[in-house]
Amino acid sequence: MTARARRTSAVVLLAGCLVSCGESSRPQHVTQTVTMDAVAFQPAHVNVKIGDTIEWVNNDPFPHTVTSPAGDLSSPDVMPEQRWRWTATKRGDIAYTCRYHPTMAGSIHVE
Repeated sequence: MTARARRTSAVVLLAGCLVSCGESSRPQHVTQTVTMDAVAFQPAHVNVKIGDTIEWVNNDPFPHTVTSPAGDLSSPDVMPEQRWRWTATKRGDIAYTCRYHPTMAGSIHVE
């Protein structure tokens, strides 16, 4: 094998490694579902990582919201059979309720 052929092979091998290594080390973000059903968030507590998404699905016959006192979450009215999504962007704990049903409570822990 000539020196040029060895260099070309090395470049191809390195480029392949960079592509495959980059794909395998890329974080895998997930979407978790929280249902609004029987005037409750199910599950009431969710653990996520930065970049993960939570989708709230309203299975009740009336609107709900996802609202935190600190302002970290503030959904519009989520009407029956509708969904609302939020993606975690910073670490911490977030408590939330429904603006219309304050006993309906949930929390999120973002790692």
